Amino acid sequence: MKTILRWVLTVVMVIAGINHFYNPAPYLGMMPDALPAHALLVQLSGVAEILGGLGLILPQTRRLAAWGLIALFVAVFPANLNMALNHLPLGDKPVPQWALWARLPLQVVLIAWAYWFTKRDKR
Repeated sequence: MKTILRWVLTVVMVIAGINHFYNPAPYLGMMPDALPAHALLVQLSGVAEILGGLGLILPQTRRLAAWGLIALFVAVFPANLNMALNHLPLGDKPVPQWALWARLPLQVVLIAWAYWFTKRDKR
């Protein structure tokens, strides 16, 4: 089961990362005004998602990639909080207020999911 969930996280992260380049508008729209260089930060987070996802594949890079994903999930939390506090749309699509707030605990789930892969597998 752990292997399947690792592959699911890998695919989700790579697709999400690619989407930062394919459709950056939703990510740009959620950026807090206090942060500089929104486009660059969206691109960097996209690269981090792709590399983190791919890093989960190999045992040699898995633990570091998982820690990197945890750092990424913590780093993007302010953008998700900004969306909820300011009821921002996801690109041009409005999102119900409850869904914006529900995304915040989802970050904890993602952190826990990635944390699972920081542990060495017992043989």
